[in-house]
Amino acid sequence: MIDPLKDIDWNEVWKSRTRGNRESSPGRDCARIWESRESALRFWNMCQTNYHRTEMVIQGTDITPDSRVLDIGAGPGTLAIPFAGKVAHVTAVEPAEGMCSVLKEKSAEFGRENIDIVQKRWEDVDVTADLQPPYDVVIASFSLGMQDIRAAIEKMMQASSRYIYLYHFAGETSWDRQWQELWPRLHGQAYQPGPKCDVLYNVLYQMGIYPHIRTFRLEHNQPYASLDEAVSALAPQAQAETEEQKTVLREYLRGALRAENGALLMPGSSIRVKMWWEK
Repeated sequence: MIDPLKDIDWNEVWKSRTRGNRESSPGRDCARIWESRESALRFWNMCQTNYHRTEMVIQGTDITPDSRVLDIGAGPGTLAIPFAGKVAHVTAVEPAEGMCSVLKEKSAEFGRENIDIVQKRWEDVDVTADLQPPYDVVIASFSLGMQDIRAAIEKMMQASSRYIYLYHFAGETSWDRQWQELWPRLHGQAYQPGPKCDVLYNVLYQMGIYPHIRTFRLEHNQPYASLDEAVSALAPQAQAETEEQKTVLREYLRGALRAENGALLMPGSSIRVKMWWEK
């Protein structure tokens, strides 16, 4: 009889599912999707309409005015900027050019001079050379796209002097369902979602880490001014490059978007998990 905690290498399960996701949708890499400033700004604006989620993360993090925070996969600064208003220093690690551009712009707009930006993938970061450890808080919020999650967590532990917070997904998300329906039509092959929090928990357990866990549902609607705007915004994520592919995407969106208050909304929902522990 197989003991899942002794006989299964959960880091290899994570690697396999991450590899399957990347092979089923080659080129659909997070850093590439958010290379354009336009996409990054749209993401920022969407997060501002769901600011309660950001407030929940900030309030749920053990920080003081003297804290130093490392934000991994910081995006356009949706967490880094509000953190910077409450702590002594924030280091934001973010590989995408578009995201970094908006992060710099918004940091200046909000007068946050205590944010350093490291434009690299977490896998490529050298803790000693690229960062200023130790950090009281290391956080990775829905940015766990690393192939080797165990190595990524070990590096987080190296950078942290106290707390590590990870946010990830539980179960099938609305965009998993979206891409599973669209991908065969667009690219002639099945779409495989990436690993979820069940695998992450087992990786942590095998590392001797027993995190606190909180599960919550998040509803979110992405507004678009028109069907054309929605197609333009989602085409890079869908890798819809030909006119035929864009027509497929348009027809899907015509049925998926919901009209409300003069705008078109793409409804979305997911069950999310917060895992955290003290080093």
